[in-house]
Amino acid sequence: MKHSRCRRLLYLSRIVAMIGFAIALAAPTPSDAAEIKVLTTRAMNHVLTELAGAFERGSGHKVTLILAPPTEIVRRVVDGEIVDVVMSGAAVNNLVQQGKIAPGDRLVLARVGIGVAVRAGAQKPDISSPEALKRTLLAAKSIVYTDPAIGGASGIQFEKVIDRLGIAKEIKAKSIVNARAAIKPSAEFVARGEAELGIQLISEIVSVPGAELLGPLPGDLQAMTAILAGILTAAPEPDAARALLRFLTSPAAAAAIKAAGMEPGGS
Repeated sequence: MKHSRCRRLLYLSRIVAMIGFAIALAAPTPSDAAEIKVLTTRAMNHVLTELAGAFERGSGHKVTLILAPPTEIVRRVVDGEIVDVVMSGAAVNNLVQQGKIAPGDRLVLARVGIGVAVRAGAQKPDISSPEALKRTLLAAKSIVYTDPAIGGASGIQFEKVIDRLGIAKEIKAKSIVNARAAIKPSAEFVARGEAELGIQLISEIVSVPGAELLGPLPGDLQAMTAILAGILTAAPEPDAARALLRFLTSPAAAAAIKAAGMEPGGS
């Protein structure tokens, strides 16, 4: 798995280098350069950091990433925080409904499933079916998942899963409900030995050193999360923001999104 992670990072680095070269000719003059502030959840953070770097090198614009959970993103925008782009799922739709993002300035960047994390080198229990997942969850000494109260899609779905499997009481009794997932992803608890299993979006697991993706939630227990992007109606740099989103939905960016364990979005 260590070699697999290294190959994935090397592949992503090569893609990013090619992307940067491809857009270099379209770079604006220094007087046209802008700072694009992006308020985002952690779901796409790893690949977004790499892609933003390539965009900066090729375009001359600067991208500033600000991490926050979905409910906090909505609150901060409603309270008047000045940013150009929001990247999330439900938070973007919420802001469209509130008139903070125009429907035509909303798009799907990627889709990602929910996975189970184990510590690197640990045993690999079976989660290939709902019944196998149930046995593995019950056998685990400790579990960590994102607090549904902060709007995390993986935590919301996981509580539905354990309710459906009829084991909610047993699982909640031995779980860490991670309310700081935007700062410390659940897979970090697993990597440090603070929990045996972690439930999180796959893209958030594969970027954490010391943690491994055991696999996705099986069958119809899975729920794909759409990573949406929206340009705020009050964005200070709307043209530069649109250039960033065009870049993030380009075929070259799609390759980097796939390398990070996600599916490119489409409209």
